[in-house]
Parts: sequence; C-alpha cells; structure tokens
Amino acid sequence: MTTEKSAPAEPAPGHEAAATIQPRRRGWVVFLRDVVIIIVIAVLVSLVVKTFIVRSFYIPSGSMEDTLHVQDRILVDEITPRFGAYERGDIVVFQDPGGWLPPSTEPARPPVVEAVEWVLSLVGLAAPDSDDHLVKRIIGLPGDHVVCCNAIGQITVNDVPIDESAYIKVPAGESAASGDAFDVTVPEGSLWVLGDNRYRSKDSRYNTDQPGKGFVPMDNLVGRAFLVTWPLDRFGLLDFHHDVFSGVPAPDPEGGAQ
Repeated sequence: MTTEKSAPAEPAPGHEAAATIQPRRRGWVVFLRDVVIIIVIAVLVSLVVKTFIVRSFYIPSGSMEDTLHVQDRILVDEITPRFGAYERGDIVVFQDPGGWLPPSTEPARPPVVEAVEWVLSLVGLAAPDSDDHLVKRIIGLPGDHVVCCNAIGQITVNDVPIDESAYIKVPAGESAASGDAFDVTVPEGSLWVLGDNRYRSKDSRYNTDQPGKGFVPMDNLVGRAFLVTWPLDRFGLLDFHHDVFSGVPAPDPEGGAQ
C-alpha cells in the first residue's frame, strides 16, 4: 500500500498581488496619519507661541523711521506685559486706544483670501491685524512729568532733558524733538508714546483730544518689539536706547521728580 502526499494548494489568482497591495496601502495610511499629526502639533505649537510668547507684525507707515521702515516685519515679545516691566525707550505695539486710527476703507476681500491669510497667521507667516495696531517708543511711564521742549529743543522727563538725537528723525533745518509743545503727567496704568519720525507721527501728542487724552492704557499693549525679521538686509535686534533715559529719576508720588 502506498501513501500519497497531497500537493500544497496553489494560491488563487491575484492573491499574492492583493497581499502585496494591502501592506502598501497600510503604509501610506500610516504615513499620511503621521503627516497630519505633525501638522496639527505644529499648528498648536504656533498658536501657543503666537498667543503667549511672540507675535509677528508688519509696519504699515513711516511713523517710526528710520528705526522701522514701511513693510518691515517685526517680532513682538508678549511675555513682558505678563511678567515683566516696561522701560522708557522700549518700542511697543498696542491696540488703538480709540480714535488714533482712521476708519478702515479697505474693500472686502474674497473669502478664500481671508481664509488663506487666517491659516498663515496661525503659524506667524501673516499679520492681518497689523493695520489695527500702532507701534511707538515709550517716553513717559506712569507718574512721569513729560515736557516739550526746553531752550535747546529737548524733551524733559521729570525735569531731566533727554538727548534723542541717536534715533529721532526731524526735518532738515529743525532741531527740536517735537514741533508741538506739551506738558503732561502720565496717569497710573498708562504710557506717553512718540514715534521716532517725530514730525510725521500721529502719536500721543496728536490724540490729546481723544477720550484717553493721548495716553495709552497698558492693558492695550500687545508687547515689546525686539527684532526685525524682514527684509533680510535689515534683520537684527532693535535698539531701545535705554541709555538716553539713564539719568531720569523715578517720578515722585506727590507729582514731582525725586
């Protein structure tokens, strides 16, 4: 008697091809899933950074020339408003306190353009709200007595003259740090700010007829600008010129310098 061995069953036609395709499909699914996860994490990290740490703006006007030029891109430190303190000379970005900016006349843009810009803003590649904010230099802190100008055209802070020639821009033939006189004491919780392009900046001096009398509430501050990121030939840290204010004493709570 002989024993016959059964031959192994042959795979059905197309089985090997299907077995090869399924792992490939699973591989692509896993790859796409990982890409989506990475993108979501990147967007979330960008949102956290933009909301709590640093934010991008572009410069829409020449009010801060020659420190900042039109269309410069800047980074703004958002940590200072929460955990630090501002100093005279800091360059700050803030929301319109009311009446500083004219009503927008920009025509409505297509929804697709708005959506794309919104997505880019999430990762800091666009700054759609730059036109709703202003950027100026802090001259007076809460309690400071700020006056313009003394006999040689300098602004005084708490009776101490400050030499701003290192950063302000004035027209040819002018020497005064401001073409408009003022004498103010900065209220608690507010700032007195001026543009570096001193004769072409609608800053605190030009908004004294507004409800805030030209002062910027510190609650309106987005943060302190610290870096120019674009164009590349202007890339670099901003100079706050703190040394200009080094001799200014702290304000006297009674209303005078100490």
